[in-house]
Amino acid sequence: MISIQFDDKIFTKEMLNIVEYSEGFLEGVQSGKQVFLNEIAKDAIEIFKDLVDQNARVDEQMYHHIYEWYQTGSPDARLFDIQYTALGGGLTFNGVLSQSKTVQQGSYVPFYNKAEIMEAGTPMVIRPTKAKVLAFEIDGESIFTPNQVLVEHPGGTRVMGAFEYIFDLFFKQHFTQSVLDATGIKQHLENSKVFKENLYAAKNGGRAKGFEVGYNWITKVGGTVV
Repeated sequence: MISIQFDDKIFTKEMLNIVEYSEGFLEGVQSGKQVFLNEIAKDAIEIFKDLVDQNARVDEQMYHHIYEWYQTGSPDARLFDIQYTALGGGLTFNGVLSQSKTVQQGSYVPFYNKAEIMEAGTPMVIRPTKAKVLAFEIDGESIFTPNQVLVEHPGGTRVMGAFEYIFDLFFKQHFTQSVLDATGIKQHLENSKVFKENLYAAKNGGRAKGFEVGYNWITKVGGTVV
């Protein structure tokens, strides 16, 4: 006759630890969610900025207004930034345009709001101040006039809404592909095998072990971005 001695107390304890491990895992994931969202947001913003720089170097006429004069596409000359909030398990991104500090050739002071005005296509009236006439160039021809000039499309018609367009294109349409897929974040979230791999340790570790595993798993996502 084969005899098996079974200690139900140990079995019950291990099962309770495994249950608590599961609960701890979820608590760890919840606790690390803010870190996870912050990492995704920071990486997404850097990817977006690099994308804008690349497009600006290829098409200066479309994006010159969101950089300092004569530095289109330079990361050090950006007149835009992205702010984000991570609340309620989600991310919200907002584009912000900043003031220019450089001076255009032929001017004496910076065109402070060039990015905002050109992006919106706000008409401007230019009047001579220190000189008796205005001097500017249109299509290679030098123009001199003592009268004020109405500029209907500062920066050109192509810059109007250009930043808003690429912002919407990236964050509203290509965010999943550009950030979550390309960086491996999506694959990481879809593969939670780490939960199963630590079940044996859960028999003794219980809730504390589950919290540790869950927290490390969710916060490790940021480290997968390249």
